[in-house]
Amino acid sequence: MSKPSLLTARVQALRYEAEGIISVELRPLGDTVFAPFEAGSHIDLHLANGLVRSYSLLNSPRDQGRYVIGVLRDRNSRGGSEYVHSQLRVGMQLSISAPRNNFALDLNASHSVLVAGGIGITPIYCMFHQLLALGKSAELIYCARSRQEAALVEDLGGLNARVTYHFNDEKGTFPDLAIYLAGQPKDTHFYCCGPTPMLDAFESTCEGLGYPHAHIERFAAAELPPSQDAQHGYSVELKKSGKTLSVEPGLSLLDALLQVGCDIDYSCREGVCGSCETRVLEGDIDHRDGVLTKAERATNRSMMVCVSGCKSQRLVLDL
Repeated sequence: MSKPSLLTARVQALRYEAEGIISVELRPLGDTVFAPFEAGSHIDLHLANGLVRSYSLLNSPRDQGRYVIGVLRDRNSRGGSEYVHSQLRVGMQLSISAPRNNFALDLNASHSVLVAGGIGITPIYCMFHQLLALGKSAELIYCARSRQEAALVEDLGGLNARVTYHFNDEKGTFPDLAIYLAGQPKDTHFYCCGPTPMLDAFESTCEGLGYPHAHIERFAAAELPPSQDAQHGYSVELKKSGKTLSVEPGLSLLDALLQVGCDIDYSCREGVCGSCETRVLEGDIDHRDGVLTKAERATNRSMMVCVSGCKSQRLVLDL
C-alpha cells in the first residue's frame, strides 16, 4: 500500500459562523486539482505546528473546485483548533489530504433522519443538502447549547426543508432523542454527528427503538478502559509480503508495521480518520477506533492499526 500524495491548498476565506466557530474555504494552489467528494467526507489538515487534524466538508458535493470546513475552537484543544482559529490566515498555504468518506449516505433509503449536535452540523449539513437536491425524503434534528453557538442556522432557513431545532438554553433541558426519533418506519436510515455523549445516546436510542440502520461519525475515538489484552504481545503475519513481526506490550501496531518498512497510509493516530484501515484475515481484534460501527466490528474483517490491537496471540493482515 503506497501513501497517497498530499494536496496543496490556499486559504481562500475565513468566515465567522457562530460563537466559537469559523468556516475555512480552501482552494487548490498551483497545479493542484481538488478531487470530487461525496457528502459525509472529511479531509486531513497538515498544520504548520506539526499536527494533523480531520475536518468534515460542509459545502455541497456539487460545489466542485473548493473544500469548506467548519472548525470549533475547542476549550480543551491540544493545538489543532486553537491553531486554526489563532494562526490561520487568508492566503496561507496548507497541505491537505484528498477527501475520505467514513460516513456515506445510503441514497436508496426511503427516508433519512439526520441528527446534529453542535459542530456536528458540518457533515450533516452537507448530507442534508445533497438529499434535498436529489429530491429525497429527509429531515434534520439540530441540537446545540444555544442559538448563538449553532452554525449554519441562517443557511438552513433558506432550504425550505423540515428542520427541528433544540437549543438547551431555550428548552431548559438536554434533548431527549427517544422523543425526537420515535415513530419512524423501520427502514428509515438515521445519521448522527456530535459530541460523544450524544452519539452514545443516539446509538442506544436507535437500538431501543429497533432501528437497524443507525450511522454515526465521531470527532474522537470513544474513551475506553485499558485493555487487559494490551498487557501481552502478539505476532503479526503480513500475508502479501510474507513478513512476520512481533508487537510488544506498549507498542502500537502501526509503529510495529512502520519499523519493518511497511508503507501504510496513516494520519491522525487517534482512530478517527480511517486512513489506516487494514483488512484482517485472521485474529481476534481489540477495536479501539471511532470509525467502525458495532456491526462492522463484529465481522472482524478490518481494523484501524493506529489504535487497535489484538486479543489473540496471532494476527494476519492483508499486507
